[in-house]
Amino acid sequence: MALRHAVLAALLDGEYSGYQLAKVFDIGVANFWHALPQQLYTELARLEKEGLVAGRQVVQETRPNKRLFRVTDAGRAELEAFAAAAAKPSFIRDDLLVKVQSADRIGTGVVIEQLRERAAMAEAKIDVLGALLRQLRGDADEEEFLLHGERIGPYLTCLRGLAFEREHRDWCVRIADVLRERQRTAHAER
Repeated sequence: MALRHAVLAALLDGEYSGYQLAKVFDIGVANFWHALPQQLYTELARLEKEGLVAGRQVVQETRPNKRLFRVTDAGRAELEAFAAAAAKPSFIRDDLLVKVQSADRIGTGVVIEQLRERAAMAEAKIDVLGALLRQLRGDADEEEFLLHGERIGPYLTCLRGLAFEREHRDWCVRIADVLRERQRTAHAER
């Protein structure tokens, strides 16, 4: 998947400025695709040049003018072709895992602290994703929303993000406990 597909998918829900798109990414898309705001602006310009999004200038009286972007028919066709293509397997690429792998050779104190910090970050994301899920489904319970909700794609990706963050938090806590216990027993044996 390229950033272009994530941007096109985000624009399916409406017409956004680059700033608004960055906020959409921070809230809903970041649980499966990370992009910096400058990357989004660059990608919007590229997509507009290719005719996959259309931009329009909005004149504002008391603020600087802004450009709003929407997906074109060609952009929808690009997304449809992307959806039809075989999905590539996902993979993990995480510097913390490299640190954990080498912890018993380089020392565990710093790694334990980083695991604790990562668990706290995951807990904060769990809270954000839970609130977003409640906002997306409104008054409906989850099963009702999943069966009858108007647009469930963002909800489904948030469910995946929530499951990932919960598992990630639990793993970080467990591994920090394991390393702490190993550290304690190594000191006790001396």
